[in-house]
This record gives sequence, structure tokens and C-alpha cells, in this order.
Amino acid sequence: MSDETEKLKSGSVVMDADEMRRAWTRVAHEILERNKGVEGLAVIGILRRGAPLAQRLADAIERIEGKPVPVGQLDISLYRDDFRTYQPRVGTTQIPFDIEGKTLVLVDEVVYTGRTVRAALGALVDLGRPSVTQLAVLIDRGHRELPIRPDYVGKNIPTSRQEFVKVFMTEMDGEDKVVIAKDA
Repeated sequence: MSDETEKLKSGSVVMDADEMRRAWTRVAHEILERNKGVEGLAVIGILRRGAPLAQRLADAIERIEGKPVPVGQLDISLYRDDFRTYQPRVGTTQIPFDIEGKTLVLVDEVVYTGRTVRAALGALVDLGRPSVTQLAVLIDRGHRELPIRPDYVGKNIPTSRQEFVKVFMTEMDGEDKVVIAKDA
């Protein structure tokens, strides 16, 4: 485990596993209410941590409605606006359905400046034209640099720019929790 990861793990826990589950279940209900069910609905997670959250969201929606929702994952590495200074870890976009005319719920773990979401919207345009694209995030920490606002938020956590928000997930880290740590 890197020193940075260890520092983050020892930060202040702002959501534990139960709080994460409850918040995400509430988001699933809000999505169903706003979209009047699952007809034409699909969920796409932004790689890396948005992908397992998208699967969790699709599972929650299926538990509530009794109907499956298509789910995919989107790699935005080559759509980032900092690709000249950032060494991208290219992943694989896996969207096993046509997005044309669908109501897409784009999922990420944290929204901060809005640049990741901007890159995701650019990547989606290359794949087709959904009728509606909505944004669901587990954490909204503020500090937008672009005019992007999530439609669904698990929890708003006001932060300073000197803080980091890290979402730990069982699928990747062996545990579920959200931590805030100060920049060293």
C-alpha cells in the first residue's frame, strides 16, 4: 500500500459502508421517481470507481423495480483535458447496448471540478445520442470549474481545495467507506 493510500485510509471517515448503501439506495429511488420507472433507462459508470458504483446502482434499481437495467462502463482516458501532463491508464469501454435514444445515468464516485464529467460527455457523444443524460455521484465536494451539476447526489461534503476525498470500495479496496484527508 502506498504512503498516499495509507494517509487517506487514516483520514476522517465521513461515510461508512451502511451510510454509503443507504445513500445509494435513496439515489436509486430518486432515479426511478424522476424517470417514472426503468423503461429506456441505462446506467454507465466512469472508469475506475464509477463502474462498480454503476453496477451497485443497477442492482439497487432491479431490487426495487424487479426489472434489470442495462449497465456499462466508460473509459475517458483519451478525452481528458490534461492528457498532455497526465499519463493515462487506459481502460476498456464496455457498453453492451445501444445508447441511442436512451435515458442514461452517468455515474462517478466524486464530482469536484467537473472536468471528469466533461470528458465523459465527450466520450458518450462518440458512441451515440441518448435522449437524456443524467449524472449520479456518491459525493459532491464542490469547487466546480465547469458549469456541471449532478442530478443525484449521495452526500454533499463541503471541502477545501487542500483536502482529498477518497471513496474506498469493497470491489477494489476490500472495504466501503468515504474518507477526507488533508494534503500533506
